[in-house]
Amino acid sequence: MAVPETLRLSEDLDALIGRPAGWLYRRSGVYGRYVCDKEDQIDLAVSAARAALNEARLSPNDVEFILFAAAVPYQSIPSTAPLIQARLGITDGSCMAFDINSTCLSFVTALDIASRMVGNKVALVVASEVASRALPWAQDPATAALFGDGAAAVVITGQGDGRLLASRMETYPSGYDACSLGAGGTRYDYHTDREAFDRHSRFHMEGDALFKLTLRHFEPFLDRLLDQAGWQRDDVELIVPHQASPGALAHLTRRCGFSADIVMNIVRDYGNQIAASIPTALHLARQRHPAGLRTLILGTSAGMSLGGLAMIL
Repeated sequence: MAVPETLRLSEDLDALIGRPAGWLYRRSGVYGRYVCDKEDQIDLAVSAARAALNEARLSPNDVEFILFAAAVPYQSIPSTAPLIQARLGITDGSCMAFDINSTCLSFVTALDIASRMVGNKVALVVASEVASRALPWAQDPATAALFGDGAAAVVITGQGDGRLLASRMETYPSGYDACSLGAGGTRYDYHTDREAFDRHSRFHMEGDALFKLTLRHFEPFLDRLLDQAGWQRDDVELIVPHQASPGALAHLTRRCGFSADIVMNIVRDYGNQIAASIPTALHLARQRHPAGLRTLILGTSAGMSLGGLAMIL
C-alpha cells in the first residue's frame, strides 16, 4: 500500500469549514485521512506497485500484464495503466496494460479478471485513487469528510494452489444516479453547456437511497457468494470489506451476523479511498492475521453493484 505524506485530521478541517471542533468526526466517523499535496495518482500507484514487486521478489520487467483499477483515471484518454508501465521502467512492448473501472469495486473486478487470465504469467493489479478531489465541501461536508487518498497493489502469478474459490458481482442500475461525478465524460459538454458541466463537476451521493438499496439486496447476495464457495457464514474467518463509511460498515456487520473482530475496519483512520480501500485493507489484513484464513472480500460500488470474492488469504 501507499499513502500520501499529508495526514489531514477532521478536527483541523472543522475550522476550515467554520464548524465547531469535533463536528465532522461526529457526523462522518472518520478521524483522519491522507491527502495528496505533493504526490499525484501515478506516484502513489508506482510506490505501491514497487512494494508489491519487492515483496514478491520480482522485478518490473517480470510483469507480463498490468491492470489499473480505479473509479477516476489520471486522465480520460489514454488509459492509466500504460503510464504505470512506463514509470516502472518496463520495456516497451513487453507486457499488456489496460484499465478496469467498476468504481469502488474496481480492484475486486480486476483481481477476478487477472486470476482468470494469469495462466503462467505474472500480473500486476494496481488501485490508486485521489478521492480528495471534487468533493462537495460547501453542499455536503459530512459526505466530503469520508474520503481519503491512497493506493495498493498485488502481484499474481500462475504458481500456487488456487486460493480464489468463488467470485460474484450483481448490478442494480436502479441506483445509477444515487452516486455520481457527472462531468468529465461525454454526458456534459464543456464547450456547449459549461453551466451543466460545472454543476456536475462535484461528487454527489444520495447516501440514504444507496444504503436502503444495499440493505435490500446484500444478504441474499452474500448467501449466493457463500454457496458458490461451499461455505456457511460461520465458516468465514476474515472479512475484508470496502470502507464506505464507519456507519455503513458497522450496520452491515451486525445485519449479516458477523463478529466485528473478524472484520477489517480501517475507515476511521484512512477514510473511503474508493477502489483503493479494499486492497489497502487487504494489505493490512495480511500484516495482522495469520495465513490460510477463509476470507471474504466484499464491497459495493456506484452504479450500483455488489461484489465479492471468497479466497484463502
